[in-house]
Amino acid sequence: MKKFIRSLIIPALMFASHVHAANLPIKLTLDWKIQGIHAWFYLAKEKGYFADEGLDVQIDQGEGSAVTVTRIMSGAYDAGFGDMNAIIQNALMKPDVSPVMVYQIYNQPPFSVLVKKDGPVTDLKKLAGLKIGSPAGSAAGRLFPALTSNVGIDPSSVEMVNVAPNIQEQMLIRGNVDASLVFNVTSYLNLIGLGLDPDKDFTWYNYGAHGVDIYSNGLMVSRKLINEHPEAVRGLVKAVNRAMIEVMHDPALGAATVKAVEPLINEQLEKRRIEFAIKNLIVSEETGKVGVGDVDVSRLTRSISSIKAAYELKGDVTPDKVFTAEYLPPLAERTVN
Repeated sequence: MKKFIRSLIIPALMFASHVHAANLPIKLTLDWKIQGIHAWFYLAKEKGYFADEGLDVQIDQGEGSAVTVTRIMSGAYDAGFGDMNAIIQNALMKPDVSPVMVYQIYNQPPFSVLVKKDGPVTDLKKLAGLKIGSPAGSAAGRLFPALTSNVGIDPSSVEMVNVAPNIQEQMLIRGNVDASLVFNVTSYLNLIGLGLDPDKDFTWYNYGAHGVDIYSNGLMVSRKLINEHPEAVRGLVKAVNRAMIEVMHDPALGAATVKAVEPLINEQLEKRRIEFAIKNLIVSEETGKVGVGDVDVSRLTRSISSIKAAYELKGDVTPDKVFTAEYLPPLAERTVN
């Protein structure tokens, strides 16, 4: 009897090992610590969407959107959630190894000028002559001249104050600065954590709504993965899109998913983060036409010019070097009704 059972178990183990081996390992890095805006990656893993595509995806926390790009360029990671603008910068300098965006998630940039409702700024032109807080070297600070150019302000007319990222909101609340250049999907939750209402107590002047026509975070992959495993890229995008659409229809599902991965997070706050991101960063008039994940090529061309100017970069790069729509599912599968 023991021999009989053993004869059944060994082939079964061999079969299980064979199935596991068939799944291509993919290392994916996030842009930051686990938050609601990462729910689609974890949902795709939890529900087996990656496995359905023959992928064994390992998801690791990140250290910033730009770091995602350098992690992929180093060969340590195959894919990641990071910034299109960091791809553009690196494509201008190292075109052969810079990653490629294959699924654009943030259709609008997550940068805002944050002001108090009862403060001196009632429109962006009122910034002239005031103090503005911004972390040194931040993307929002770098792109501020593009914003001021669009609204008719001389950027030299404002006093820029370097502030640490973790006290941006406090500096504004205390009146140390009159406005703050923020990463809005983070500041929104920070203000709630301080016991304030980010909608009633503050005004958000989003860069995208004021002519800074750039994209931001999305799913990017290494050129090596594209060259060696194009079908894996297609499957990765399909799985993420499948989970993305589910979370967009049900933010509470997304919050519960990340809560299961990181028990210390506040599930209700992360639900609000997801809702904020959907409304302000993901869904736009453009996504109504091209769907989630795609871009407008003419707009991307303008974005490249804006990033070159903001970072004073030389050279040229065409949109096809930083983004490809080749691996996107059909439009009907990327539309949120």
